[in-house]
Amino acid sequence: MPEFPDYDPSIADAAAGYRDETGIGAFLGITTDEVGPGTMCCSVIVRDDLLNPFGLMHGGVVSALCDHMLGAVCFPVIPRGTWSATQEFKLNLLAPVRDGLVQADARIMSMSKRVVVVRIDVTNRNDDGPSRLVALAQGTVSLQTPRV
Repeated sequence: MPEFPDYDPSIADAAAGYRDETGIGAFLGITTDEVGPGTMCCSVIVRDDLLNPFGLMHGGVVSALCDHMLGAVCFPVIPRGTWSATQEFKLNLLAPVRDGLVQADARIMSMSKRVVVVRIDVTNRNDDGPSRLVALAQGTVSLQTPRV
């Protein structure tokens, strides 16, 4: 795992427990559960309005959750004023989600001054048993510094 000399615990602390009040994060109900140096855990409760006509969570929900996390996991470890932008990501949908809680765990795998590579493991937990892996994502994030 890379080192994070710019890690700011106050940003991580502010993010933990955070829920967007507007935009796609609010619509999906993404909650930031835990944040650490180069790591982040977010979750979404599976609701009827997030299911497709076959009763399964739409893959776009998982995709949007991963895209959200690709940038968000970077904020506690980048210099203030810098912002992150997803450049690309690959998503493997491994198993269907019908109900319960979807949890995504992001980890920064590589980081330079301009590029971050993030891996995300997505699991589903319901009352029927243990969590199971339902998706894997890996993406590249560009770091942008303010222009003066």
